[in-house]
Amino acid sequence: MTKKLMSSVLVGIFLLSIPFFAAAEGKHFEDVSIIFFPGGSEGDSFASVVYRGAKAAEEDLGPKVDYMWSSWLPDKMVAQFKDAIAKNPDGIAIMGHPGVAAFQPLVDEAIAKGILVTSQNTTLPEIEAKYKDKGFGYVGQELYPSGLMLAKGAAQRAGLKAGDRAMVWGLLGQETRGLRTKGCIDALKEIGVEVDYLEISDQVNSDAASGTPVIASYIAAHPDVKMIITDHGALTATLGTYLKAANKKPGEIFGAGFDLSAATTAAIKEGWVGAVLDQQPWLQGYLPILQICLAKKYGFAGLHIDTGAAIIDNSNIDFVAPLAEQGIR
Repeated sequence: MTKKLMSSVLVGIFLLSIPFFAAAEGKHFEDVSIIFFPGGSEGDSFASVVYRGAKAAEEDLGPKVDYMWSSWLPDKMVAQFKDAIAKNPDGIAIMGHPGVAAFQPLVDEAIAKGILVTSQNTTLPEIEAKYKDKGFGYVGQELYPSGLMLAKGAAQRAGLKAGDRAMVWGLLGQETRGLRTKGCIDALKEIGVEVDYLEISDQVNSDAASGTPVIASYIAAHPDVKMIITDHGALTATLGTYLKAANKKPGEIFGAGFDLSAATTAAIKEGWVGAVLDQQPWLQGYLPILQICLAKKYGFAGLHIDTGAAIIDNSNIDFVAPLAEQGIR
């Protein structure tokens, strides 16, 4: 049995046992306290889905959970992690965006104080390997392979060929988080596509709407661009706004990106977005809460759970659209 299959089986067992926990003792993990990082800002198209998943776990399982919103800023996540350690909860579920170098000493400090730590959305491989036996797991997509999958699928759907131009708007500047961006770029270059890369600024990272002039300016300077990939859920959800501002019509430039949301669902149906890789962020909220509860009460080791899913486009959007409207997909 592969590690991925084993993880999936274990997760299935844990989820199936939740009704037993509830029936046996009411809220089974009421004595567990957790600080959870949804990643972005309240109302953010991606972070809000992560938050809904975490809230569902809080309601189902009974732990006391406090939330820290970080606007997707790595420096803010580091500062907030320090504050979270000072509050001395039973566990902390972090977003891994700041990377191993920034987080390693803080995780060491938390573990030394008896605080469980686990991560979601962005892997911290060395830390996970060091503390897996102490409950440090991971819930999220495998970043580099996800970038490859999305870019290859999008290029095929867009009919790109060698010599065509594409733009990738991503986060190469972030140590581990940037691996997904790198996967996108590598996949396109392998096809022979000419790739223009733009780094997502802190301003746009926190406020997707502020990226409108960036895209408009880029398209004006590169009228031959055939595809734009946004490696950021909120930016993907805003692609229609960007392309309208550049006086483009739906489908004139193939838009692709990550993370399904109600806004992205509408953009797919309207033709602004042609392909999205859904990493199922609701699970990135629910399962880290479950991980900490199980590690705290039963000493379970960290589980590594890949939430990366198939590509969503106009051929299969109708099935998941109602779930996206509910903030589950």
